[in-house]
Amino acid sequence: MVQSKQIMKLFFDARYIRTDFHDGISRYSAELGSALVQFTPVTFLICDNAQKKFLPPNAETLLIHKPTSNKEPFTSLILNRHNPDVVFSPMQTMGTAGRKFKLILTLHDMIYYRHRTPPHALNQVIRLGWRAYHMTYIPQRLTLNSADLVATVSQTSKQDFEKAKLTKRPVIVVPNAPQNLRQYLDRDVKVTKSPKNLVYMGSFMRYKNVEALIAGMEYLPGRTLHLLSRISPARKAELQKCIPKHAEVVFHGGVSDEEYAKILANDAAMVSASRDEGYGLPLAEALALGVPAVVSDLPIFHEVAGDGALYFGANKPREFADRVKELDSTETIKKLTITGKQHIGQFAWEKSAKTLLSEIKSL
Repeated sequence: MVQSKQIMKLFFDARYIRTDFHDGISRYSAELGSALVQFTPVTFLICDNAQKKFLPPNAETLLIHKPTSNKEPFTSLILNRHNPDVVFSPMQTMGTAGRKFKLILTLHDMIYYRHRTPPHALNQVIRLGWRAYHMTYIPQRLTLNSADLVATVSQTSKQDFEKAKLTKRPVIVVPNAPQNLRQYLDRDVKVTKSPKNLVYMGSFMRYKNVEALIAGMEYLPGRTLHLLSRISPARKAELQKCIPKHAEVVFHGGVSDEEYAKILANDAAMVSASRDEGYGLPLAEALALGVPAVVSDLPIFHEVAGDGALYFGANKPREFADRVKELDSTETIKKLTITGKQHIGQFAWEKSAKTLLSEIKSL
């Protein structure tokens, strides 16, 4: 008698998908989950039925509590009732006590140890707990050691974990990847002349160092700095005071993916003066479109862009302006865009999904 092959029961925690707009964790969850389901059956854990629209059509789902619920410490006990073989979470906050399945937890980076400002969407009690959690490595070590494997999004983050001795568990890299912004455009992007629009996409937290970009505009007459993301009125007023006389700085207050793609395609260069990053998705997205980039000299930016970007000291506005002026050269732009596209080609959601699936099967 021939025995049928047992199908692995895999749960993917999709509860971090936002239903208003994607942040980094949300997009990682949606893109990786959608790619993974192409290769193996997946049950997605959700906490809001509205999250289904960001998952593949007819995706199998299991509705449970929110990650911020007081039930979260008991998540494993709840999941045990459904007999999963393996659970993958794109975060590391899932309660693990009493689990009867293999578990992969994800820590994207160590930024919150260096910059302890919690996400603004959290309530005050959770924000206080967040700060306390990141005052020492001990809670994180206990959390990560409760899994079978720890995933992260870049080699840079993996090296940071190793330096901090953050976990005894094997650390695997399941890379982030750019979204397909080309789908919103009716033609390929070809930057052949000096870009007049400098585009920043990202938050306005202190370590993002947007002040340096604004200060550098003093030396870039004839160019416009576009700040695309949502911003609080208080932070906007603070940055407006920094704008040099005659400099052109536009606050967009948030844009759709389609608007984002069209702005990048309009005679633009991607810029960032960030002092710290977990990955740098806007940089990856610009490179994939064939848009030149001028960014701060960070290890993670070098991992993402390689020789496909120009680099400057994060706290050197004049150096930022000098790098931008190098884009006046047609040859420089051509070299950057070709090299950037080739380099970012190694990061794709299908590749990341296959990497994850291989590790899942190893458990």
